[in-house]
Amino acid sequence: MSVFREIIKGIRLTLVLWILTAVIYPGLILLVGQLPFLQSQANGSLVVNLENQPVGSVLIGQPFTSEKYFQSRPSTVEYSTDKEAAPTGISGASNLAPSNPELLKRIETQAKQLQENGIQPSGDLVYTSGSGLDPHITLDSVAAQLVRVAKARNFSTDEIVPLVNKHTQGRFLGIFGEPGVNVLKLNQELDILEITKGKS
Repeated sequence: MSVFREIIKGIRLTLVLWILTAVIYPGLILLVGQLPFLQSQANGSLVVNLENQPVGSVLIGQPFTSEKYFQSRPSTVEYSTDKEAAPTGISGASNLAPSNPELLKRIETQAKQLQENGIQPSGDLVYTSGSGLDPHITLDSVAAQLVRVAKARNFSTDEIVPLVNKHTQGRFLGIFGEPGVNVLKLNQELDILEITKGKS
């Protein structure tokens, strides 16, 4: 009889813990995440265009090929434009060793492509980040592309520099890493500036 009671007790405890950890806790976190001041981060920090369509996430790098845009860091996997990947694309990391010929070939191809586009290759425009997701480039990489982008949009570089400053993030906790510019946010601001100039 006592064994039967212990089994019933164990089943009850399992059900209570399941309700707490699989229903109540996730539901509470979901509700908290949808509060107005947390909603953007909880839903992936998505960026929308002027038509209110999601175009990417401020947390994930993506490719830009037009001369009108600043190019971002490369990814070790091909970015996807399939519907399943929208709006952030697919990216990832690599475990290729520095001595791997495949890695060397990818780096040489990337550097050559940048030079053909009139961009001086820099470390973060040639090498991927550890995660393969980094949406930032250094100020040096922005400077290497500044004249090219300004010319393509018929802007002066002085018009773009304030936007670069606006989207430059400092070192993490003030000491780790280097300042970086969020490429997606910067390119979005350039589109807005171009539309604003066209209306004026």
